[in-house]
Amino acid sequence: MTDATRVRPVDPRLVRYASASRGFFAVSAAIVLAQTGVVVGFAWALTSALIGAIDGRALPELWGYVGAAASLVVVRGLLIVASERVAARGAAAASLQLRERLVAAVAALGPGWLAQRNAASLSVTAGHGLDALDPYFGRYLPQLVATAITTPLLLGAITLADPLSGLIVVLTLPLIPLFMVLIGLATRTVQKKQYATLGRLAARFADTVEGLGTLKAFGREHRAADTIERVTRDYKRETMTVLRVSFLSGFALEFLASISVAIIAVTIGFRLLAGDLSLLVGLFVLLLAPEAYLPLRQVGVQFHSAAEGVAATEEIFDALDAARAAQRPDATEPDTGATVELRDVRVHRGTHRMPTVSLSVGPGEVVLLSGPSGVGKSSLVAALLGYADHDGEVRVDGRAVPHARPAVAWAGQRPGLVSGTVAENVSLGSEADPAAIARALADAGAADLDPATPLGAGGAGLSGGQAQRVAVARALYRERVAGARILVLDEPSSALDAETEAHVWRTLRAEADAGAGVLLVSHRTSARGIADRVVEVGAPS
Repeated sequence: MTDATRVRPVDPRLVRYASASRGFFAVSAAIVLAQTGVVVGFAWALTSALIGAIDGRALPELWGYVGAAASLVVVRGLLIVASERVAARGAAAASLQLRERLVAAVAALGPGWLAQRNAASLSVTAGHGLDALDPYFGRYLPQLVATAITTPLLLGAITLADPLSGLIVVLTLPLIPLFMVLIGLATRTVQKKQYATLGRLAARFADTVEGLGTLKAFGREHRAADTIERVTRDYKRETMTVLRVSFLSGFALEFLASISVAIIAVTIGFRLLAGDLSLLVGLFVLLLAPEAYLPLRQVGVQFHSAAEGVAATEEIFDALDAARAAQRPDATEPDTGATVELRDVRVHRGTHRMPTVSLSVGPGEVVLLSGPSGVGKSSLVAALLGYADHDGEVRVDGRAVPHARPAVAWAGQRPGLVSGTVAENVSLGSEADPAAIARALADAGAADLDPATPLGAGGAGLSGGQAQRVAVARALYRERVAGARILVLDEPSSALDAETEAHVWRTLRAEADAGAGVLLVSHRTSARGIADRVVEVGAPS
């Protein structure tokens, strides 16, 4: 779909995915309607006061009109403040909803989808991009609502007062949206290019930081820094291009509106001289004419300040649409179950034909998934969790489900720790129970770790073995506290010494003896000592 065909005032997906925007539209419409009434009332009160003064009416007779005009000015100011507050709250609520839906969509689409995209660019979209929605909600959308309501009402008031002036407004008004569309197409192009460069800059920086050790070892860090500097210059240049287009478009719209108002003023002047129009009507129309053009002018101006947020929402909506399309018709959230099963599951992995595997894990048993490296054991775990495309069925308690995540407590090959304390990482996603956290750490062989120890991003502050034990403790905690009755552990002892590994094996055996099911992926031969069954996975073809 081309940019031209996708230009539209409001993306309908905004209302679908950010339900907070619906109430925002309704309240904004009510405020705009009140503001329009205030504008008409102010114009009439001020005109009446001026005409009365010109006609030589006594000052006490004019105070009513002057007081009404002053009161309406105060009311208009209050309505503007109310509009700002509503817009700020609407922007915050909609941004929060979109961010939550984006995180849920990424979780639903899984690592396979995420691997095809740049995580740094997606992070920029979820962070800076959604923050850029504030001008979109705070300026652009209220102005769009004002245009849809205020312009027709003011046009009607002008036409009732003076049909000829109303005809001039009808003939000149379409020039502004015509130029807005043309300018909008140009702005959209440069804005999308600028936003793409920002994403590329974020991706380049993240890749450089991640591979800094390798770059340093081979003496290539200066070249990477030069590349980042070049992309930064590109972003600066494109930002200036966006600003240049914005200023030029603002000038064009102001010029068109000024010319249109001038035409009305000239025609009214000649008709006043000829005696074909009363001063009361002419002055009233002159006060309303700029207000009739103002909403359309402001829509064009505010579109540029909101363009970055619009560019961000497109990427967000694409992700949400992909998650919605990926949902199966029967994709109901399964309850936690006592038995999980893979039935004739074959994971899709490029051109490789992964082996078809069937297995089940029930209460009180440890099932060991074994096979050579690269055979697809972790891919089977990903299929069980709904993170890999596959043929066959995943079942919980005999019922086919899209994934078994609610039924399992999982620890992967990567610990997946986050910033926070050790205790917060263990209880992640569940309510914190200090006693249960301490017990889970002890059973995972990490009794020496203080639960209050703060961790950096990715678990910084722990060794590889300690991070792995915290991940095992998290799975144990979820199984015991959150009611997930199946433990799924992928190479939980790869970074552990033999003594700690034996401790973890005893814990898993004890959990199974207490009624839990355990699906264990491990290359260690010692794992066979606690397994009730071993499922061998053959090599892919």
